[in-house]
Amino acid sequence: MTNNNEPLTLKFRCPPELYGTLPPPIAATSGLPSWLRAMPTQAFNAINMRDEDTIKRCPPFVDAMTCGFLLPLICDLRIEKGAITWDNDIPPGGALDFPRSPIGFHDASQVIDTPLFEPDQFVIKFHNLWTIEAPEGYALLFTHPINRFDLPFTTLSGLVDCDRYRDGWIHFPAHWHDIDFSGVLPRGTPIAQCVLVKREDWVADTAPFTAEEMQRVHELRKALSREPGLYRRKFRA
Repeated sequence: MTNNNEPLTLKFRCPPELYGTLPPPIAATSGLPSWLRAMPTQAFNAINMRDEDTIKRCPPFVDAMTCGFLLPLICDLRIEKGAITWDNDIPPGGALDFPRSPIGFHDASQVIDTPLFEPDQFVIKFHNLWTIEAPEGYALLFTHPINRFDLPFTTLSGLVDCDRYRDGWIHFPAHWHDIDFSGVLPRGTPIAQCVLVKREDWVADTAPFTAEEMQRVHELRKALSREPGLYRRKFRA
């Protein structure tokens, strides 16, 4: 049993010859994009004719971006006219065989009859060379780096029971949505975000407000409109 005040540990492992060469996963709190760091906390609202908070001061928006861990691209990708190339200097496999390319591909037939299907376009797959072990009872939700609309791809979401499946690599299929992108996607670019999910059974309980609940809702709405930043001060964990 772990003390509630002790952090849980997510274990990332890689082949010995790659340790120190692969960019490591990082806590999402350390991976905020430059555009979020640079944007102002307030901007002029031309409708209300006053300065108001931007999304930089929206705790749910930022907290979603800073939860869990980010998995990085293992080397630079150069994209030009739809072609993807790379130089990858990771050493060859030793006792274990592993992919040395940063990406692979899925044939379009694997997503046929879905919104992702395009007959002349592959689904790319980012290779991840870290195995991941979660604490007992936890799965990992892997998804596109949250609120990273600036990236030219969208990573597909998946849930993996990493407390049990802990000795195999997990790669990340992605839809390359910006077909006009030209340039370099640098080593270390976050390709997926993983968030711990405790395996528990849940049921939905629906009911109309009681009189007491109606009063609480009314009081909270008034307080939120009267006191900017109330959620951050009083409710944010």
